[in-house]
Amino acid sequence: MTFVLVVVGAFGLAVGSFVNVVVHRLPRGESLLRPASNCPQCTAPVRPWHNFPVVGWLLLRGRCADCAALIGIRHPLVELGTAALFVAVAARFVAPSLVATNGANDTHSWPAEPAWLYLPAWLYLAAIAVALALIDLDVLRLPDAIVLPSYIVAPVLLLPGVIVERDWSAALRGVLAMAALWTLYFLLSLYRGGMGPGDVKLAGVLGLYLGWLGWPSVAIGTLAAFVIGGAAGLALLAAGRAGRKTALPFGPSMLAGALIALFAAAPLTDWYTNLLVPA
Repeated sequence: MTFVLVVVGAFGLAVGSFVNVVVHRLPRGESLLRPASNCPQCTAPVRPWHNFPVVGWLLLRGRCADCAALIGIRHPLVELGTAALFVAVAARFVAPSLVATNGANDTHSWPAEPAWLYLPAWLYLAAIAVALALIDLDVLRLPDAIVLPSYIVAPVLLLPGVIVERDWSAALRGVLAMAALWTLYFLLSLYRGGMGPGDVKLAGVLGLYLGWLGWPSVAIGTLAAFVIGGAAGLALLAAGRAGRKTALPFGPSMLAGALIALFAAAPLTDWYTNLLVPA
């Protein structure tokens, strides 16, 4: 178990390093592959031994080796954050102590076997969640180049687990939730000051994932997104950093809500059910 989490964490560091490239280059319309990593100030190529996630930044003490330009601390934080999220997702699927045992008929419980088959799909969501959240915060946009391919990648990655478990009801829930959330956000986008087109497209992808988890997860993930988004908006208004007509990114709230549902939907649903029907 520990070995698996270490491997996933190391993989998360590498993915986080690539996420930094995506966040910097994609909004600018630049290639993600060429040129190789370089300093944005002096364009000097980054030496291979300085390209190791986190370690490279520490060795350079946060400065370019050639021109001494500052390298923002966000770079190692993104790498560490992606790695931590990968480890948390992996633990949610493969740690026996974290697998729900509420019974086969519980639509929001996790199957003890073969839960790990779904791990690639959720690691993919974790990776694009970090990239999309940062891009939306930077430029108020959720790029089609990430969101639209996810309509193909996510089902392909979820399919092996569905086939092995023969859980076609989960697949159907995912499709229905995808359509439901896309429709909800599309209707909201019709109102002035409502959701942007990127939010609508992302809603469908998140609906697919949340629907696979179960309808309680769809409800919790959606509600959490609006609570987080509303709280963030009120905080910015109170701090004087935004006005009533200021455009605010909602993608990070949507992604945070989906991740909250991944980790907390089952216990939250059980807690609420026990309030209504005491044991």
